[in-house]
Amino acid sequence: MDYQGEQLRFLLALLRIPGMGYSKLSKILLGGVDLSQVFTEQGNCKIIPGTADWHGVDKDLAWLDSKDCHIISQKNILYPALLKEIGSFPPVLFVQGNPSLLTRPQIAIVGSRNPTPLGCETALQFARYFSDMGFTVTSGLAIGIDGAAHKGALSGNGRTVAVLGNGLDVIYPPSHRGLADEILRAGGAIVSEFPLGVPPKTTHFPRRNRIISGLSVGTLVIEATLNSGSLITAKYAAEQGREVFAIPGSIHSPLAKGCHALIRQGAKLVETAEDVLEELGALMKYWIRPEKDRKPLDALPLLGDGYEALLTQIGYDCTPVDLVIHRSGLTAKAVSSMLLELELQGFVASVPGGYARTLA
Repeated sequence: MDYQGEQLRFLLALLRIPGMGYSKLSKILLGGVDLSQVFTEQGNCKIIPGTADWHGVDKDLAWLDSKDCHIISQKNILYPALLKEIGSFPPVLFVQGNPSLLTRPQIAIVGSRNPTPLGCETALQFARYFSDMGFTVTSGLAIGIDGAAHKGALSGNGRTVAVLGNGLDVIYPPSHRGLADEILRAGGAIVSEFPLGVPPKTTHFPRRNRIISGLSVGTLVIEATLNSGSLITAKYAAEQGREVFAIPGSIHSPLAKGCHALIRQGAKLVETAEDVLEELGALMKYWIRPEKDRKPLDALPLLGDGYEALLTQIGYDCTPVDLVIHRSGLTAKAVSSMLLELELQGFVASVPGGYARTLA
């Protein structure tokens, strides 16, 4: 169960205190303490001296009351398990749109803000292919390759996630306000770790990039100079144990040098979208089901309460049954029965060592 009422208010207050880093806040949340105990009666934080921005907290809560707006802490069953595996995962995510999309397998596409027309077309085609194959395409909503990737996903089956480096009360860049609206209308999501009112800053974008790669099973770089922020995303992906892919280009093009550097460092050279999926290997047979066998996610409620919650505890790679039991808090007998039903319905597959989610 996630934070509610006054506890949510105190959580948002902690998030807005300058100097409250990931480790301090995560320790507080994992400790399961009453968050009101972290504050004095005057509203000052006991851990880091200073008064919380209670006006900002009120803005966050007012935003939360808007349609399709969500605040998801690391305790929430909708918090993406893959993101929680990285070393500095954000304790809280602000999400507008479909939060369950974050728990589905994602491929990141990033690249230059000043790409060639061919680079944009490549990003669009790759994203459309991944989307049609059942993947969510994740990027940063930036001008250039990011925008083309989102548009490509929208031209496929529409699954795409945009991660911002600022609060969700502002769309940056402003020229992509329309694209952000399209993403939401298509059932996608816009995500940030920053509370409302936090402006886009240069220092925020590397933090955003670690979330893009952290949400994704692999990151594809299309056109990047040697000082491109896309190389930061690729670096995070490699450090997080995720696959890194790069498309080569002309040796005379500055926009190819970043990709060539990644390939020399061990990134997988790809020429087609199929190359990416082939490289992901054995995981694919558990993720991708034939179109005729896929079931709509809205079929889950028909199974009864608790199935969707249980499903969020199972990853797209192997999740041991003991871990599912621990995460869910259910008895072994209940989990065994529910897993059997989810397998019969095609939402999970039995794999050596446990269960893996499919693209149902």
